Amino acid sequence: MKNKKPTTIYDIAKKLNINASSVSRALANNINVSEKTKRLVLKTAKELNYKPNSIASNLRKGNNQTIGIVVPHINQNYFSNVIAGIEEIAYQKGYNIIICQSNESYQKEVKSINALINQQVNCIVISTSADFDKDDHLQTVLDHGINLIQFDRVAPNLETHKVLNDTEQVSMEAVSHLIEQGYKRIALLEGPQNLSIFRERKAGYIAALKKHNLPIVKELIKENAWTKELGEKATGALLDLPNPPDAIFASTSDFAALGALNAAKRRTLNVPQQLGICGYSNESFTEITNPTLTTIDQFSTKMGKAIADLYFEEIKDKLTTGPKKTINIRPELIKRASSQKV
Repeated sequence: MKNKKPTTIYDIAKKLNINASSVSRALANNINVSEKTKRLVLKTAKELNYKPNSIASNLRKGNNQTIGIVVPHINQNYFSNVIAGIEEIAYQKGYNIIICQSNESYQKEVKSINALINQQVNCIVISTSADFDKDDHLQTVLDHGINLIQFDRVAPNLETHKVLNDTEQVSMEAVSHLIEQGYKRIALLEGPQNLSIFRERKAGYIAALKKHNLPIVKELIKENAWTKELGEKATGALLDLPNPPDAIFASTSDFAALGALNAAKRRTLNVPQQLGICGYSNESFTEITNPTLTTIDQFSTKMGKAIADLYFEEIKDKLTTGPKKTINIRPELIKRASSQKV
């Protein structure tokens, strides 16, 4: 059964045998429309279950109070919390939000950006996809006079407002924690190195090893393992080495850490006694796995609110453009059973 099309002002106009412009003015309570016509239009609109299109209305008025958000995934706790933080503030300000998911595809990201530009949104908020290539589409946003805020995964060479975490420092703390628990051969599940955020996490991993005088072993570093499946596959390959690791730092995500935990269980390894595991992002499931997963809380809802506040307090209605602002929100290492060897 086909869905019934929503009622438009043209449907109301056709039923009343009047112009669509007259319907539009009546719905807007225009003083040039008689009270009789207004009552008739409102009565018919109710009968036909007419719902006004606020976005289209704002476009006609040149006042589209809408923020577009582009994220790699909407079904991950981290990104959904960022969106919730933005929406909470935006709702209070009378703004709508449009959410687009790139699903880690650069091409889908570009298409989403172009769609939001065509919607004439006031601001675009983005965390880039895993196969992010170049920032031409983001420069196009700026060329159209649309505000742009980057968060988490950013194009570092593009001068925009940014909301970030200090990922290098907290990654160093996470690996140092594993070392202090007695682990000596710590493997890294790393994200795509074309993204600065994953380069920073790798830098924190290396800094911790150097600080504790442990060697950097190339075979213990696995690229592009950010999903549960890829994390499990990468960990399986690591555990099959002649000299396997005794700990895993899944710097990409908690999903990769969950994959590492699955790989350990398949080999009947005791976590944390035989293998320590630390993830990243503090997904909700990390508290209910067996054992519970050590992770890093990025305070994602707080990040979302910081993004919204940045727009409404620092960008919106500003007549002149000052220097671009970068807000850093310090993440926190959460120590749980999967790394508590001592």
